[in-house]
Amino acid sequence: MSGDGWRPRPRPRGGARAIGAYATRLLDPIARARGFATISLLSEWPAIAGNDLAQFTIPDKVIWPRRRQDEGSAGAAPTHQTEAATLILRVDGPRAIEVQHRADQIIERVNTYFGYRAIGALRILQAPVTRARRRKPSPSPPPPLDPQALPASVAIEDDNLREALMRLGTAVRSKASCR
Repeated sequence: MSGDGWRPRPRPRGGARAIGAYATRLLDPIARARGFATISLLSEWPAIAGNDLAQFTIPDKVIWPRRRQDEGSAGAAPTHQTEAATLILRVDGPRAIEVQHRADQIIERVNTYFGYRAIGALRILQAPVTRARRRKPSPSPPPPLDPQALPASVAIEDDNLREALMRLGTAVRSKASCR
């Protein structure tokens, strides 16, 4: 390096973080209780399974095989088996047969996502798949009626009554336009 005194600035340690980082930290223990190593299988399910399958399926739990001790030597340290886990997949009832036919493809996609043979079997749980529904935006209210919209033959001298009739007319007109 030359002697011009230039050095790279250290990266700040604090600063703004995405809210997803905090959500993951909070939800990971819950996911682990259901057998998921991380919450990423749940959050990335549409990308893993494909949008067509993700519409009516969702991972419910992962059952990992129990660790066994090596039977050849008594008192030896437990060895990790290379047995794969079982994925319990929640499926809408009528679609279960389709998922059963595509089970090998789903297992392959999940294992590709993890990068190793994590899932070896698939069990289907026929139960409703609930998704958060998107709320429809409420229709914008129609513009208020023009004060001249009242018939000319009606002479309303009370201002409060005139305003109340105008609000009533606006509400009636908005309900009629929704039908």
